[in-house]
Amino acid sequence: MKRSVLSATLGLALAAGLAVLPTTAASAAPAAPAVQGYTASTYAGSAAESADNQAFFQAVMASAKAKQAANPGLTTVTVTYDASSAPSFRNQISQAAQIWNGSVANVQLRSGSAADFRYYEGNDSRGSYASTDGHGRGYIFLDYQQNQQYSSVRVVAHETGHVLGLPDHYTGPCSELMSGGGPGTSCTNPYPNSTERSRVNSLWARG
Repeated sequence: MKRSVLSATLGLALAAGLAVLPTTAASAAPAAPAVQGYTASTYAGSAAESADNQAFFQAVMASAKAKQAANPGLTTVTVTYDASSAPSFRNQISQAAQIWNGSVANVQLRSGSAADFRYYEGNDSRGSYASTDGHGRGYIFLDYQQNQQYSSVRVVAHETGHVLGLPDHYTGPCSELMSGGGPGTSCTNPYPNSTERSRVNSLWARG
């Protein structure tokens, strides 16, 4: 990491503001002072936010790779997530994991307690986002209101895409998962397109 301290939030957010996590999540989750807007289709992001997204991906990869080192014969990296702090979204999280597992070969998502990252739920004026402190600890926050307004499985799959290394691309079509809320509330596609699948496979193949 080039920065000694890095806090980032990425992805599905509606407006800027301070994170307000539910009591069950606040003690375990780091603060999240920066956001990217999910519905800001005219907003292209910034170099700093791209670096923040990369930081989350690198932190998760480092954690997963460290565990894989104990089993050097494995060709697929397993990333473990913990959904226990987002019980309302347990089904959507499971569906999103299945979508990614069926879409890519070099990395697979598994539910477990020794997690590389965690999901949380609650109310936040910014909506849903992915966050990391840049030191191997990260989480995905799922906002109640936004997940009622938008396709919840798409929201979760999109945010999980950040964990796997993909940035936002708001100007993309509905067929592009990482276009997020750019295509509007009618877009319900939860699947990464061929370019996104290829990118994730490439990232995790190289490590």
